[in-house]
Amino acid sequence: MIQINDKQFELFLTKEQIQEEVSKVAAQLNNDYAGKSVTLIVILNGSFMFASDLIKQLKFDNEVSFVKLQSYNDFSSLGNVLELIGLNTEVAEKDVVVIDVIVETGITINSMIHKLHKKKVGSVNVCSLLFKPDAFKGDEAPKYVAFTIPNKFIIGYGMDYNQKGRSLSGIYKLKD
Repeated sequence: MIQINDKQFELFLTKEQIQEEVSKVAAQLNNDYAGKSVTLIVILNGSFMFASDLIKQLKFDNEVSFVKLQSYNDFSSLGNVLELIGLNTEVAEKDVVVIDVIVETGITINSMIHKLHKKKVGSVNVCSLLFKPDAFKGDEAPKYVAFTIPNKFIIGYGMDYNQKGRSLSGIYKLKD
């Protein structure tokens, strides 16, 4: 059990469980994109640890770009997506994989996919460490998912509660 600000969290996924599943997702991507050149778009801030661990295992040609989007404040969805740092890479006619640490409502991913389609990408798929199907209201679920989880508030491995807890190597859920 750990305390972050005014909340208590309990271990949900260990570092070892996470690394095992990240390797499985990397193997899927390596299989699907073998011989291709892919643009990887990492959604900050939360995805930095997942993206780093994943990208180190990719064997196909890739370039990495970062965007910073915000759709949550504390525990609640803002209902829209704020683009804090936009896409600065040309993606027309390219294969793109969007990397996000967690897909919950799908608002952030939908927004990113719509922007990419306006830029005439060749293809776009989403890769997420975590997916919450019970919270998802998006158009299309992520193609590459390490863990499908219940609709619980979680922190660690890049995800935060009021900017705290990102550096935890495991993933913790809010204690009931």
